[in-house]
Amino acid sequence: MNINFIKKLNLILSRRDKIFLLFLLIFSIFVAIIETFAISIIMPFIAVAVNFKMVQENKYFHYFYHLFNFSSPVYFVAAFGILLIIFYLFRGAINIIYYFFLGKFSAGRYHNIAYKLFSNYMSMSYMQFIDSNTSDLSKTIITEAYNLTLIINSFLLLLSEIFVTIFIYFILLYINWKMTILLTAFLILNIIFLLKTVSNQIKKSGEKREKFQRKFYKILNSSFGNFKLIKLKSKEKNVLNSFFESSIGFASANIKNQSLSFVPKYFLESIGFSLISFFVVYSVLKNHTDIRNILPLISIFILGLYRLLPSANRILSNYNNIIFFNKSLDMVHKDIRQIPEELGNDTVEFNRQIVLKNVSFSYVENKAILKNINLTVKKGEKIAITGETGSGKSTLADLIIGLLKPDTGEILIDDIMLNNKNIKSWRNKAGYIPQTIYLFDGTVAQNVVIGDDIIDEDKVRAALKKANILDFLEKYHEGIYTKVGEGGIKLSGGQKQRVAIARALYDDPDILVLDEATSSLDNKTESQVMDEIYEVGKDKTLIIIAHSLSTIERCDKVYRLEDGTIEVLQRSF
Repeated sequence: MNINFIKKLNLILSRRDKIFLLFLLIFSIFVAIIETFAISIIMPFIAVAVNFKMVQENKYFHYFYHLFNFSSPVYFVAAFGILLIIFYLFRGAINIIYYFFLGKFSAGRYHNIAYKLFSNYMSMSYMQFIDSNTSDLSKTIITEAYNLTLIINSFLLLLSEIFVTIFIYFILLYINWKMTILLTAFLILNIIFLLKTVSNQIKKSGEKREKFQRKFYKILNSSFGNFKLIKLKSKEKNVLNSFFESSIGFASANIKNQSLSFVPKYFLESIGFSLISFFVVYSVLKNHTDIRNILPLISIFILGLYRLLPSANRILSNYNNIIFFNKSLDMVHKDIRQIPEELGNDTVEFNRQIVLKNVSFSYVENKAILKNINLTVKKGEKIAITGETGSGKSTLADLIIGLLKPDTGEILIDDIMLNNKNIKSWRNKAGYIPQTIYLFDGTVAQNVVIGDDIIDEDKVRAALKKANILDFLEKYHEGIYTKVGEGGIKLSGGQKQRVAIARALYDDPDILVLDEATSSLDNKTESQVMDEIYEVGKDKTLIIIAHSLSTIERCDKVYRLEDGTIEVLQRSF
């Protein structure tokens, strides 16, 4: 834990969080003072209860005895005891309140951190997203953000215990500075030993935990996503072996951390009380008498160690917690620092044409997939883009609808260049139908209005009717509230495709992009779906990416992409 730890937390926490944190730090100092007083007050009470003469011999006792006109030392001691009972009840209540606020702060940060992370991920550019692993993003939100709250909790507890330790330490110094320094030197040497051995091992376990848990998430995501293929190819054993390896690695890291976390407690207690025992043995052998004369001194040190050693243990335990989950802080900090895509609200109108001027694009630097593309698409025109797999057809479509941005060149909409200020408006004018349709586990209506809180039932029905699936849903299922199952498993391929068409048509876009949208369908279904698309798209601009010539025979123009360049094909079909 170093200055970078504080800097990273400072970036992650909001201004309100920092104010609450300051309140907790002040509260923890108050709690530390209460704890120190609780340790130091018990011995005077025992001393005066054992020896009533101290009421007159001790100037403080003498002062309060006469101030409140006690008639007997018995009543003085009884009053002293009642005050102590009230004080310890107050101490308990203060500690409960402190830990309530501590838990509220640390656990409550999970919502803020998870929301901030999710917001950042949703604000990614499309390019950033395709460079990310979704299982890693899920893991950071679900697991690492939670682990960060454990780090914050441990950090606050560590500070609280440090204050308690400092105050008790000064009390012990006041009582006997020589013995306190001796104890301190001995304990510091042992703490350094623990930091160099136990803490180092815990840090390594924390790094292994993150590595195996990342693999754990990836195996889960890929296995459930490819469940049908795994069953078909009987690959369950291979998947289980991979899962076993990551799961046992994750479990082993946690076992090691939990086992080592108890070492400081018993190690320090053994050393501390062994030292007290050694001091008693040394005093007996040196003076050849009992320890009656130094009993009060030994008692206060035993009491001090009884409170000090648990504090030292908690300091080490919380420090070890911080370093075990430190990777979580690094990951959350990295993702929160990620610069989101900032888009303006300028509008762009599409009345005439889309023009690409010398547009080049590459996913990897110096390896352009598209080179100096020049293309004009008139409003209402139907164009097709063909080419071999990997030739850049989908990339070109993503550039046209504004999901990707060109490395060089310009994209103009009615002579207005697309940029961050107006690209959001342009994206809203496009409807997109991909090759692979993802329907989440919900109703047809929820899948059509994806992302909207309010469902406009009339618009949903109109979109489904245009996609030629509304009648089927109302006749055989529950209409727009038909459950589709995870991944749309309850629907056929053609039905999923029609839901995707309805999704694309829901906001009445000016442009429809079909990215090999029918390639997974049989010929008959493909022909039906394309007829429907041409029908609903008759007053729209269509951009169709396809291998099959039958799907593009009604296009006004056909372009071919090859080696990063584009050319118009002569119509021969």
